Amino acid sequence: MFKLAPSILAADFMKLGEQIQQVEEAGADELHIDVMDGVFVPSISFGMPVISSIRKGSRMFFDVHLMITEPIRYIDEFVKAGADGITVHAEACSDLAETVKKVKEAGLRVGVSIKPATPITVLEEVEPYLDRVLVMTVEPGFGGQKLMPECVEKVKELAAHRKLVSGTYDIQVDGGIGLSNLREVMEAGAEVFVAGTAVFRGDIAQNVRAFKEEAGVAD
Repeated sequence: MFKLAPSILAADFMKLGEQIQQVEEAGADELHIDVMDGVFVPSISFGMPVISSIRKGSRMFFDVHLMITEPIRYIDEFVKAGADGITVHAEACSDLAETVKKVKEAGLRVGVSIKPATPITVLEEVEPYLDRVLVMTVEPGFGGQKLMPECVEKVKELAAHRKLVSGTYDIQVDGGIGLSNLREVMEAGAEVFVAGTAVFRGDIAQNVRAFKEEAGVAD
């Protein structure tokens, strides 16, 4: 399985609607939406109003990545805004199991993300309920960073563990993903790829096609 999820964090916000339409028409699988609160991560991005606005013009799966402290407080609001899936950070939740449960009860796909230094053992309690595990391949909070090579080993570790426990969740990676390392991370076991600048810089449609060609899933 290969899915491309362009991150609008790297989009030109003067042309956001137009660029979302371009990635959708080019065949991207999901739209990755990074929500940052300036507390859990240093940056502040956008929230429910932006999601509600772009929801009106897109049929894509909205993959909402909450880089915020205690995201359980806002699950209902993100559901109303139009999220299709919500991924929370293990490190940001005082009660990870309850947070995962709330997302599931809302009828959305639920994921848990882990930072580069966080061990996969933090997933044990909630693993059976997850649709996705997001392995951050950079420190979260800023776009345009280079992939941390040691995180590829974590993807391998998670993929091996998933096989051992017969897990059904997909493995997503986010941070520094481009054509130069796509194959390496795919071979490590990742299936869903978040890409920001590598998609939105230059010819968006051609960039999406190049990703799909590199992954061997071109139309």
